[in-house]
Amino acid sequence: MMAYKIVGMETHDVRFPTSRELDGSDAMNPDPDYSAAYVVLKTDDGFEGHGFAFTIGRGNDIQTTAIGALEPYVLGKDVEDLGALYKDMVNDSPLRWLGPEKGVMHMAISAVVNALWDLKAKRAGKPVWRLLSEMSPEEIVDLVDFRYLSDALTRDDALRILRNAEAGKEERIGRLLEAGYPAYTTSPGWLGYDDEKLRRLCKEAIEQGFGQIKLKVGADLDDDRRRFRVAREVCGPGFPIAIDANQRWDVGSGIEWINALREFNPHWVEEPTSPDDVLGHAAIARAIEPIPVATGEHVQNRIVFKQLLQAKAISYLQIDSARVGGVNENVAILLLAAKFGVPVCPHAGGVGLCELVQHLSMFDYVAITGTMDGRVIEYVDHLHEHFVDPVVIRDGRYVPPSAPGFGSEMRPESIAAHTFPGGEVWRDA
Repeated sequence: MMAYKIVGMETHDVRFPTSRELDGSDAMNPDPDYSAAYVVLKTDDGFEGHGFAFTIGRGNDIQTTAIGALEPYVLGKDVEDLGALYKDMVNDSPLRWLGPEKGVMHMAISAVVNALWDLKAKRAGKPVWRLLSEMSPEEIVDLVDFRYLSDALTRDDALRILRNAEAGKEERIGRLLEAGYPAYTTSPGWLGYDDEKLRRLCKEAIEQGFGQIKLKVGADLDDDRRRFRVAREVCGPGFPIAIDANQRWDVGSGIEWINALREFNPHWVEEPTSPDDVLGHAAIARAIEPIPVATGEHVQNRIVFKQLLQAKAISYLQIDSARVGGVNENVAILLLAAKFGVPVCPHAGGVGLCELVQHLSMFDYVAITGTMDGRVIEYVDHLHEHFVDPVVIRDGRYVPPSAPGFGSEMRPESIAAHTFPGGEVWRDA
């Protein structure tokens, strides 16, 4: 493939007024406006790469500015080698001083890296999941920064995992294209919904083929018990219902709260405490056995994921496509999870996150683990209509994307209407 250069970068502060219907509401975020700090990279051969960092409203302008600050790292460069470019950004001294590898600048790197993968896949004429899956083990490990991981995962470990998965790869691609990837839905469980809406959406989720739902918890224990009881009445005693506290609790109060919900048989408890508290997660996991702990959407980098796995603090690992350093760092995290034998069930609540993270789980199945057992991708039925290649769910499963790219490109009219504060959606707010 001929070399190409980035000749332009655009950023947009895009916000959707989801707080008006309390979509996305939880114990820590009662009125979120799902938002995207959005970036477009343009090349000298006419292609575009699209990416974004997900936020929930206020501060999206700060995130957008941080993305714009990365323009010198890509403008005028031939960026075919995404392993080298990713490592240049995460290891740059001034950027590391602002992190290192965490917070607003790391999420900005994620947006740019994901836009570069969207661009690379479009130029190759393939969806990202297939582009990654068809790379050699050596090409895949070259994407990964193994610094700080070598006590848990070495380059040789990663190569061994990937080479072991080579056999049967084509058959798995065929099965994926035929059957899709299992999903679960959070749409019934937002904390701001009343019991009647919860009941109706639980019933609809089962009718649509979903094999698991999730409820937000943590604001009021009596409310949680009532809502869980409503969901159990609709879904039945054996149906998997996970719960998500969105970091609401301290360790001790989390253990007490979860035990008070034990009679409802939670499938997992998600983000029971601070995502930085590795030992706190481990203490909760021991205290609430056999209820599993799941965490990951706010984990800031591969090093914290490594420690959660080493401490046996989680039973389900939840990657997020737009928080750590984009595709490259998520490849490292998928390999870590495979090394420790922990299933990956991604976070995908938020604008565009379903579109992106499906590619990573499908790559994980085809090229790393070879299994979908115990694995599901979150699905939230919001805002997909704003994307050029929206996610498709059939019978409770993700249909593998076939269009070239990462699925991250928004429709121009959606960007224009929802740009803050001048877009028509916001002018009269």
